[in-house]
Amino acid sequence: MERIRRLRNPIREYSWGSHTALADLLGTPSPSARPQAELWMGAHASAPSEVRLDDGWLPLGDWIRRDPAAVLGAAVVAEFGAELPFLLKVLAAERPLSLQTHPDAEQARRGFERENRAGLPLDAAERSYHDPNPKPELICALTPFAAMCGFRPLDEIVAQLDELRARGLAALLGRLRFEREPEHLRSFFEALMSLADDAAEALVAEAVEAAESGYGEPEVRGWLRKLAAAYPGDRGALAPLFLNLLELEPGEALFLPAGQLHSYLYGTAVEIMANSDNVLRGGLTPKHVDVPELLATLDFAPRPPEVLAPRGDGVLEARYATPAREFELAVVEPRPDRPFDSSPRETVEILFCSDGEVAIAGEVAPEAASLESGAAAVVPAAAGAYRLTGRGTVYRATVACGGLAPR
Repeated sequence: MERIRRLRNPIREYSWGSHTALADLLGTPSPSARPQAELWMGAHASAPSEVRLDDGWLPLGDWIRRDPAAVLGAAVVAEFGAELPFLLKVLAAERPLSLQTHPDAEQARRGFERENRAGLPLDAAERSYHDPNPKPELICALTPFAAMCGFRPLDEIVAQLDELRARGLAALLGRLRFEREPEHLRSFFEALMSLADDAAEALVAEAVEAAESGYGEPEVRGWLRKLAAAYPGDRGALAPLFLNLLELEPGEALFLPAGQLHSYLYGTAVEIMANSDNVLRGGLTPKHVDVPELLATLDFAPRPPEVLAPRGDGVLEARYATPAREFELAVVEPRPDRPFDSSPRETVEILFCSDGEVAIAGEVAPEAASLESGAAAVVPAAAGAYRLTGRGTVYRATVACGGLAPR
């Protein structure tokens, strides 16, 4: 029988990352010399975790392929093959991330094949599709976490633009001013994204000047100015005018399906997604921007973001409900007088400790016997039930097609 194993997880360094959040979580020197943006826990080829074995460390994907059914579970292998279908992260944003969306399964497959035929290396800077997988995702706040997500109601978008009193932007509204239909929102957004760079810079400058003069709703004009300062001349700075602004409190979460335009603005969060690194960007980034592919992917139906709270017994474990098949996330909070006992399981899990320290009892390798803040372990499907004791907060990531067994 396979045993629970400790994971060693890579940190991705991006310009928007924090110099303190991940360092403090992991107990490493803080502030870090370089911005640390994401801690990855999974088997994605770009940055796989490593599994602690008796004779050293092995990439998680290689370990899975030794015995996929024992590690992943028969139901996961039947639906997703011999690959871990989710990727768990801790995201630490000190600056706003790119304005972006993610593809669905068919868009990802077609895009990946198209760029392969074009001969683009997988690590090419101009590549939009790094794998053939969709990327639905769930973001769960560890600290106050701000985001822009989904188009505002159409009446609200027109009102925001009118209140700002920026003539250049108002001129782009077209038929949206008179007919509140998603197709006219698409025309407005496409016109904005298709402007020449100098015209877009002038538009942003006009909007910032209007915001500094006190026009526009206070939160919107505040974020417009911050984004324009962080990314000078970038048309993505105008996004607060047409996207919903929200701040998650710790423990609250947001599910992002394919095609939903969004940007994370600041904060630290646990993020789980399908095993993909496909990002279609439209601005607020020095990275590759692919406007035609972004437009082909976006859902222009206005939808208010639905803030999710975990549901559970109110004592030890609570789960975040999403429609994704690739993943399921729960949070467990054992206490010295209340250990957590897992139910019988048929799928793989990754356990991540976000604070405190917990011990794992069961069919456990000695090196995984405890998890401190920032540590993670993989629980194979064949490992049997386990118990968590101590005091801490542990995120349980698994696959929805097998799911966390009812308690």
